[in-house]
Amino acid sequence: MHDEPNLIAFATTALDFHRDTELSSDQPLTRAELDALHEHAVALHVLLHRATVRTRAIAPTKGNELHNARIRMWQVSEHLHAAYHAAPRADGRLPTREACATRLPEGAPDLTICQRHLKASTRVRYFTTPTDLHAPTPGMIRR
Repeated sequence: MHDEPNLIAFATTALDFHRDTELSSDQPLTRAELDALHEHAVALHVLLHRATVRTRAIAPTKGNELHNARIRMWQVSEHLHAAYHAAPRADGRLPTREACATRLPEGAPDLTICQRHLKASTRVRYFTTPTDLHAPTPGMIRR
């Protein structure tokens, strides 16, 4: 057991506080909120990646479960990225089907989420197989 403060617990408390104060309205999430959630999901994905690498060598079964959690977290990031691009812009305009189909970044400042997602996806594809990424339930595929 470490005597250090548990920073993950502090981060969780901050998210709980945000949920209780900022997400209590019945309005849909804004693009800024979706961007922030995406940033958290990507950060948690990186944390799970490091935990997986550290754990797998010592406890393979536990490491495999962390690997599956890491895949799920990437899937969460993918959905948040898609939700961001489906959300109305600041001026209230909805993206067109054509713009969504081309999957082109919408320019600054909207490009930030795409840059973060692209950087993370490069890392994901290096450490994860396409079969893992598209499995309906990670972990159900035998390694």
